[in-house]
Amino acid sequence: MKIICVGLNYRKHAAEMNRPVPAEPMIFLKPDSAILKKNKPFFIPDFSSDVQYEAEIVLRISKLGKGIAVKYAERYYDALTVGIDFTARDLQSRFSREGHPWELSKTFDGSAPLGTFVPKEKFADVRDISFTLEINGTLRQSGNTSDLIFSFAEIISYLSKYYTLKTGDLIFTGTPSGVGPVCSGDNLVARLEGETVLDFFAR
Repeated sequence: MKIICVGLNYRKHAAEMNRPVPAEPMIFLKPDSAILKKNKPFFIPDFSSDVQYEAEIVLRISKLGKGIAVKYAERYYDALTVGIDFTARDLQSRFSREGHPWELSKTFDGSAPLGTFVPKEKFADVRDISFTLEINGTLRQSGNTSDLIFSFAEIISYLSKYYTLKTGDLIFTGTPSGVGPVCSGDNLVARLEGETVLDFFAR
């Protein structure tokens, strides 16, 4: 199973990170040890003093594909949920300043809590899906797929140029604005079209 992530896929998030809007999808991968399921707690790692949350819609690939055209890409996933791309922002900043790869800041164990998947057919239009993240009852992030820079279909087509997509692969599609630090004791609740799909604590 591959966990493929898209960076800077919402314009307002690119702006809050002081980064230009990318001309093509920015891609990185997480290992399977990053996944947290069944609302298990997230343990904040001791190697970072600034771990931040990034809520994202996640796609589940449902069939083998390579070199997929955009017009056929919607056939290649069957369910969606919300996941969190936890990022050790201090490490990311340091690695970036030094001109080094910054994967370690995003790929550590437990850095990808994953919600309950919802079948794609439950959504009237995948280009208009809202999702939110609340922390301790306060709304922190609110996004809609209509604001994506690269649509689900465009992401799948782009990725399939480089990777053979396999059943069970996961694609984190990018976070909207509003990212921020997570603290021990925080309760994170993510909703997809108002339905709670993820509800866990940071420790």
